[in-house]
Amino acid sequence: MTEIEWIAAALVLVNVGLVALRSVWNYPFALVAVSLYAIVFFEARLYSDMLLQGFFFALNLYGWANWVRARDDAGVPVGWMSGGERLLWGGATLAAWIGWSFGMHRFTDAAAPFADGAVAMASIAAQWLLARRRVESWWLWILVDLIAVPLFASRGLYATSAVYVLLLGLSVAGLIQWRRAAAGAVPA
Repeated sequence: MTEIEWIAAALVLVNVGLVALRSVWNYPFALVAVSLYAIVFFEARLYSDMLLQGFFFALNLYGWANWVRARDDAGVPVGWMSGGERLLWGGATLAAWIGWSFGMHRFTDAAAPFADGAVAMASIAAQWLLARRRVESWWLWILVDLIAVPLFASRGLYATSAVYVLLLGLSVAGLIQWRRAAAGAVPA
């Protein structure tokens, strides 16, 4: 565990707490956290998660702009995906996980290509849905947290593993908050 890991972990907790509250101010914390985590994951040979941080950086910039435009007096509005969108996202995420993980297994010395790939691909889908303000993003974050806790602990990233335990709780709270906020929107 390095000092960089601890700082990144703290910033992620602040970020996700602000996301659950639908505050646009989550994004500056996210940008710094993902930059630091790119270094942490490189050193741990979790290359999928390292590359994921670059994607997160770009998508956080997009999300920030999207949330600023959508903000109103009650916060950032959220909504549901249609049934067809859920099937499409689920299938695409599963296919991306399998393809990415096989590639990491075959072409790198990744420490845990399939678990790392699952965290990466589900995180990409969840972050995109979060930027689009979809309630279902929280279900994916819960899945990510459940996979990430043992993965990061197995690599000696105990602070990050502990953060993901806390993120699991924040993800459940975020799901509850966003479901309430989207109560007027009927799921398809």
